[in-house]
Amino acid sequence: MKFTLLPERLAIVRLERDAEIPSWATGRFASITRTPDELSIVCEQAAVPRDARASRGWRCLALHGPFDLNATGVAAEFTTILARERVSVFVIATYDTDYVLVSNDSVESAIAALERAGHTVVSS
Repeated sequence: MKFTLLPERLAIVRLERDAEIPSWATGRFASITRTPDELSIVCEQAAVPRDARASRGWRCLALHGPFDLNATGVAAEFTTILARERVSVFVIATYDTDYVLVSNDSVESAIAALERAGHTVVSS
């Protein structure tokens, strides 16, 4: 598999389930998910208000796709590699591919683990 390390520094934000999608939830990379329990937003951390309930300091490894929606084991393969290295992940799936968020403190360990397992990681 091939990954690209995106340049953005990201934040994972939790809002109340009935919250409006905020105007700051934009940028080159943004993911918005509403569930019955919450509104989760992943976007550039510089855009997130200081008082927001957020986890900051995430980097994104974009998996080169597209992958068939019926493909099995794609996320399991890379998350298993990272789990062995004790790298926590936050995975976002889209129609075409997967995005793996790792903390800025763990990004070098994550890249090294993926490369040792035979995967390629490039910077954008």
